[in-house]
Amino acid sequence: MRSLLYLFLIATSSQLTAQETLSPQAKLYELFEQEAAYKNPQKGEFFQDVSIATQAKEAVLWQDLLDQLEQLPKSKLTKADQINYDVFKFNLENRVAEHQFEVYLIPFNAEGGFYNTLTFRLNRFEFDKLEDYDTYLNLLRAFPKYMQDNVELLKVGIEKGITVPKIVAANYEPLIKPYLQTSLEKHFLYEPFLAIPEDWPNRAVLQGQGRQVLQELILPAYRDFDRFMSQKYLPAAKERIGISAIPNGKAYYEHRVRFFTTLDMSPEEVFQTGEQEVARIKAEMEAIIKEVKFEGSFADFLEFLRTDPQFYHTEGRELLKEAAYYSKKIDGQLPSYFGKMPRLPYGVQPVPATIAPNYTAGRYSPGNARTNRAGNYWVNLFKLRSRPLYALPALTLHEAVPGHHLQIALADEMEGQPDFRRSTYISAFGEGWALYCEWLGVEMGIYETPYEHFGRLTYEMWRACRLVVDVGMHYKGWSRQRALDFLSQNTALSIHECNTEIDRYIGWPGQAVSYKIGELKIRALRQKAAAALGEEFNIRDFHDRILANGSIPLFVLEAEIDELIAAQKTGR
Repeated sequence: MRSLLYLFLIATSSQLTAQETLSPQAKLYELFEQEAAYKNPQKGEFFQDVSIATQAKEAVLWQDLLDQLEQLPKSKLTKADQINYDVFKFNLENRVAEHQFEVYLIPFNAEGGFYNTLTFRLNRFEFDKLEDYDTYLNLLRAFPKYMQDNVELLKVGIEKGITVPKIVAANYEPLIKPYLQTSLEKHFLYEPFLAIPEDWPNRAVLQGQGRQVLQELILPAYRDFDRFMSQKYLPAAKERIGISAIPNGKAYYEHRVRFFTTLDMSPEEVFQTGEQEVARIKAEMEAIIKEVKFEGSFADFLEFLRTDPQFYHTEGRELLKEAAYYSKKIDGQLPSYFGKMPRLPYGVQPVPATIAPNYTAGRYSPGNARTNRAGNYWVNLFKLRSRPLYALPALTLHEAVPGHHLQIALADEMEGQPDFRRSTYISAFGEGWALYCEWLGVEMGIYETPYEHFGRLTYEMWRACRLVVDVGMHYKGWSRQRALDFLSQNTALSIHECNTEIDRYIGWPGQAVSYKIGELKIRALRQKAAAALGEEFNIRDFHDRILANGSIPLFVLEAEIDELIAAQKTGR
């Protein structure tokens, strides 16, 4: 099926190149359609084909699409389609590079990947009707092949020396533990079958099918995977933590920095920016320590924040209530800062227990208005003594509103855009925006105590430290301990969070640098617009323009703000 589709797409693309009668816009949208036809699973498919053969075909396809795109006269496109062109090209260039560096051979990171994807898939099911259970059963039946195809990628990675570091690979064990639960009635994948209403006539049949699939397919697949990882992959995984340890690793990291910043920055420039930001933020943190009249060193104050009971809840429900309080407090301020807001609401939910131990303090789980699913601000309730209350306002501003929920939901509701634009997520934009929103919370009056202000600064310092430790580990040869010490000595993050964060950076090279670089760019653009427009500067117009085009590279965003300035100066 995939091979036939691939040949069809290549033949179609060749025909389109020869069709000079098509307008530049029509040609552009034909390329969008070709990419979507290949990328989206065919009817009845639950997982993408990730086999080695398919990887080779995809490498040719993405390069072919990129070549065709670059032949289009971009200047003849409408302004909106020029942005579509730039975003599409940015994504295609990244896919081409990832195939060149063969990083599809490492399809997981410290938070998991293919082997715990069922946790996230399960979270999207409603289980309201019989068809939902049939679909779920078919998903479970399809999973073992997907698992095996990924294992084949890992085997090739071992042969070529392209593996994740051993410390990241070892994280698989706690993440698959829930999947190896032998008591089927207690298995989290069986929970939907226990929830079937007792008056459904086919309840017993569905439950029997659920037990059969788990017993005969899911459990054996995970036992095989566990053996492979412990006996084959872990012994072959590298001790060195940096991506530079793999073949062409330094060149790959340089590419990751350009991709995750969307700017022409070198790792050294990122590192120096990080050092400068760490020094600036440290001075602001010291001022707060002086304000609260704490007697002791900076390290003593961090220890006080990490250990004093006043900063921690002992019940998960209380932490969720606190997160909900800040969420609604921020909601009440939004109309003063935004002219357009999404229709889709969001909720406050705990991080799923099966992934919570290795997960971040909070995360945004996108919703979908077309499937009646709200967005959710996830709060991690694992190890409550590592979830400080003074960091909660900043976390909420980042993950819920006006951070990820506002931005992602607005992007999903864009009209007149090709489908890929509504789902595109560019880290420098999305994470840069969310970090900017933490800073915006000061202006909005969200932080109530000096400790909460310190919590915001510790989150900002955390992102500044990322610039240093990510480059340090992946490009400069830093050890994990050196990176951990740098992060823990400069932020009030709990030691548990420091450990999970460092492992996250090890397993996801370059992503950590996107936050601070994006935030600095957005703040610089705001300063530029305010200086140029003076009294005519309107914060709602500025924010609406930032978010108007969904997730876009920073070089596109800068052009948008330049246009906003020019338009307001001329009165248009």
